[in-house]
This record gives sequence, C-alpha cells and structure tokens, in this order.
Amino acid sequence: MVELLQDWFINIGLNTFFADMLTKTLLSILVILLSFVSVFIVQRLILKIVERVVEKTKTHWDDIFVEEKVFSRLSYLVPGIIINSMLPVIYEGDPTSIAFIDGIASIYMIVVSMLVVDALLNAVLAIYRTYEVSRRIPIKSFIQVAKVVVTFIGAILIISVLIGQSPVVLVAGLGALSAVLLLVFQQPILGFVAGIQLSANKMISRGDWIEMPKYHADGDVLDVTLTTVKVQNWDKTISYIPSSAFLQDTFRNWRGMSESGGRRIKRSVNMDMNSIKFCTQEMLDKFLKIQYISEYLEHKQQELDEYNQANNADTSTLVNGRHLTNVGTFRAYVVAYLKNHPMIHKDMTFLVRQLPPSEHGLPIEIYVFSKDQVWANYEGIQADIFDHILAVIPEFELRVFQNPTGQDFQSMFRNEH
Repeated sequence: MVELLQDWFINIGLNTFFADMLTKTLLSILVILLSFVSVFIVQRLILKIVERVVEKTKTHWDDIFVEEKVFSRLSYLVPGIIINSMLPVIYEGDPTSIAFIDGIASIYMIVVSMLVVDALLNAVLAIYRTYEVSRRIPIKSFIQVAKVVVTFIGAILIISVLIGQSPVVLVAGLGALSAVLLLVFQQPILGFVAGIQLSANKMISRGDWIEMPKYHADGDVLDVTLTTVKVQNWDKTISYIPSSAFLQDTFRNWRGMSESGGRRIKRSVNMDMNSIKFCTQEMLDKFLKIQYISEYLEHKQQELDEYNQANNADTSTLVNGRHLTNVGTFRAYVVAYLKNHPMIHKDMTFLVRQLPPSEHGLPIEIYVFSKDQVWANYEGIQADIFDHILAVIPEFELRVFQNPTGQDFQSMFRNEH
C-alpha cells in the first residue's frame, strides 16, 4: 500500500522525496485516526457489552472491576498496540523514525499499564474491604507500597527507553543513590514497617475506637494508609497521625470493649460519714417494705440473730455482736437494683464496693457493664442509674457528701442569728 500510494503521487507529478514524505504523513495520520476509532469502538461497544454481562452475574467482584475502571483503562492499550505494529511498517528503511516511534509507543504502553495495575490494586482493596477480616487486618498500606513499587518500576522502564539503555544497567547504577533514596522515602519506609507491625499484631484497624492524647485523637479510625492513620474524632474533626507514631507513642484501643459486648460503668458516690449508723428496728421495718431487698433483709437478720445468740452477745448495746448498717443495706439495695436492671450485663464484672474513706467521705463505687455500647445510649443508661441512686440515698438515712456552698454558709449564719 505504501508503494502504491508513492507511485500514485509520483505519477501526478511529485518528485520522489515529497511523494515519500506525503505518503508517510498521510498513512501516519490514518493510523492515528484508526487508533482513536478503535478506542471509541472498544469503549462504546465492547465495554458496554461487558458491563451488561457483569450486571447479570451474581458475583460482586466483577462489578468492582467495572467501578474501578480496570476494563476501561485496559482499552487504552489498543491504540498503543496498533501504532506499535503499523507505523514501523510505514517507516520501513528509516531506522531513526522507527526507533522514535517505538520509543513513544513503549512509553505510552508503560504509562497505560501502570494505570491498569493501579486500577487493579484499587479493585483488590475494594474487594478485600467487603470481607469482615478487613476491619481487623487492613491492607491499604501494603496496596500503597505495591503502587510505589509499580511506579518505581514504570519510571525505570521509561528512563531506560529514553536513554536507550537496559533497565538492568539503570538499576545497577542506582546503587550509588541508595542513601538519597532512603532519605527521600524515609516516611513511606517507616510507615510501611509500622503498617506491617500494626497489621501483624492486630494493634489497629479500620473502625476501631482509639485514644491518643498526644495527637488530640479520640474517635473512630477511618483509614490506615502507608504513612498516616486517619481518625474522625467525636467532635467530627479529623486527626492525621503518622503510622510510625503508633509504635513510638502510647495509645488506647477500645476494640476489646466493642468485642466484649459491654461498656464499663465506673463511677462512685461519696457518702457523708456522719450519716453512717447502725440500723434501728424502726429503720429495718421501713427497709423491709423495699421489694428488692426485703428477702435479703430477712435472711441477713436471721443470720445475725443466730450469730449473736451463739456468741451470747448483749444486743442491748449496738457495739456488741453483729448488726446491720444503713450503708451496708444501701449497698445491698444497689446490687439488687442493678441485677434487676435490663441493660446491665450480669455475666461481666459486677461490683458495688467501698473505696478507702477520705476527706471527701466514703466512696461507694459501682463497677458494672452496660449492654448497650452506643455512646449516647450508654450515657443515658448511666445517668438513669445514678439519678435513681442519688434519689434513694435519703431513704436509707444517708447523706451524699458535698463541699459547703455559699447557700450553706448563709443558712448557718441565719440560724446563728
């Protein structure tokens, strides 16, 4: 075809040089137009057919490949194949032009191949995230390392094409630049090492609730990348923390709480020690009307009576023998109340205990676990429990310790006058 077109141009009066140049130019334009048409046909016809087939399949993987444009980017290889196979034929006998065309086509094919691999890695990551294991073992940092490696290999191949040297020779020459490369890629390397350790030890993963005061981070992990961990704090701000920081600084991961099925309630109420006393018979009669502890009081009173009789205790004086106290009865009530609460875990740590007394009174600490882990619901459950506890304390003739306020001093002053 090249010869026929050259002969036709010569026959119409052009000299050999112009006939050859015009033939190659026209055929080159034709090949380039053909390559554009081929992309249009592949994307408008073949890819549409592929997308319809994908929509009808039951698997989700192929849908992700379409969403991440793997097939679309593959279609851009067609022009490179056409140009690389047809233009050298047109420029046969012109080694300089053939070398130039081959170099341009090779660079184009390398760039498109890099984009295809990038889309493929994105698809792999998206597919992996559809599995539950992705929340425990993130691989985004490894995918990013793979992208860096692909980019590095692509850059080496492009440079080797431009300088006309083998990639092996070029890689060997980079040995002297290793120190510079290590300095330039210091953070990605540190992040990669940190990512391996974080994933291998399951220290952090997407969806975890973490606290890291040094970086003002307190919220959910949105993403774990090669160099940073993205955290959305409870106030909706975003914290970006270097991956390597998780190996150097302390942080708290609340995953254990999430997986346990409960959320800890740990809070104490301080009792005024001046209000603590032995229970009188009148107090016991009143307490027996409280449903949660009526049975407990009957058994406890029977136990104490048997003990006092066995030890010949003179119960006319409360110092002798064993007797119920209002604070002990109050603790028994709180235990019974919480055991009957529908939102408190009965199979997890369950404590209602005294802490060492101090200048702020006698602390009665509640250490239990809520069944609901959602923050707002958990706070509501905790508030309801302590609303009730604070309200019933006076029923046991106890007082909550509270530092004197201005109103207290005013009342005292008025009483004195």
